[in-house]
Amino acid sequence: MISNQVLQSTLDGLKQISRVDMCVVDTEGIVLASTFSESVDFRDSVIAFENSPAESQVISNYQFFKVLDDSHLEYVLIASGNTDDVYMAGKMTAFQLQCLLVAYKERFDKDNFIKNLLLDNLLLVDIYNRAKKLHIDTEVRRVVYILELSGEKDAGNLELVRGGLGTRPGDFITEIDEKSVIIVKEILLSDGQKELNSYAEEMLESVPEEIRRSALVAFGTVVGELKDVSRSYKEARMALNVGKIFFEDRQIIAYNRLGIGRLIYQLPLPLCKMFIREVFDGKSPDEFDEETLTTINKFFENSLNVSETSRQLYIHRNTLVYRLDKLQKQTGLDLRVFDDAITLKIALMVVKYMRHMEKSPDY
Repeated sequence: MISNQVLQSTLDGLKQISRVDMCVVDTEGIVLASTFSESVDFRDSVIAFENSPAESQVISNYQFFKVLDDSHLEYVLIASGNTDDVYMAGKMTAFQLQCLLVAYKERFDKDNFIKNLLLDNLLLVDIYNRAKKLHIDTEVRRVVYILELSGEKDAGNLELVRGGLGTRPGDFITEIDEKSVIIVKEILLSDGQKELNSYAEEMLESVPEEIRRSALVAFGTVVGELKDVSRSYKEARMALNVGKIFFEDRQIIAYNRLGIGRLIYQLPLPLCKMFIREVFDGKSPDEFDEETLTTINKFFENSLNVSETSRQLYIHRNTLVYRLDKLQKQTGLDLRVFDDAITLKIALMVVKYMRHMEKSPDY
């Protein structure tokens, strides 16, 4: 249950304190972690020790200790060193390993609970009963973050991410799919949008530098009760999906900043196609050349301001007016008129959504 990395780190730390070499083996005698300078085959000795009633025993100048998990033998600890120190160091290390087993089991139980909570697999009465047994506060402000790493899941990277996240005692970290880490974060009463964004930035910083550029963080809205955590998770999941379609330049996406993209994402595709046919009269926005698309996007960025748009495009005002007139002839929409501008803006977002969905493997 305890990772070999944690076992090795524990032995290394205790050796520095006790100056006693130790190794941990499984019930078949396979070495999982060791500070010994040379490898030793303990398989026959471990089997003989397992079958004995003793909790500790000296075999061939090595001190053996049983590490139990609820009376079940989980590991065998083997120590070697100064005779006066080895027994005490071995007993302390075995006790430390048993404490780690208890802690990992508690974390596993909580992890299972949080996963089922996020996926709406629990009845309301079960949520409160299990939360009480696991000592989880039910009335704390929380928000769900999803940290997604691109490509195949790398267990090493995810472990680094989990270890690097600056979490509070009430935070929970889990995984549901193959390439993302989910953080159920406890937040302060004073935390607002600025603080929520700061937490997201900290999560990005925890990602190894070589894959950070392609990582994404999405988060839902704040909830005040444990039973509502699944809602924040669903919002974070939607923010992640919508962000990939409409906000490709962002690495941090908040659910309450999705705007009309959130509405478009929930439209059925037949309705989208009908809308595009009506707006463009059977034509496709894909036929717009690069110059036209750049002009449209820059015009929207500058809140339909002709002077500022022409300045940023490094063109004369009259040139921009000519392009807008040309676009009006093509589409029947005058971007200088707010109603026409918003119609075109929504239409282009709908087209983007349709293209994304058509490429989706579930389409």
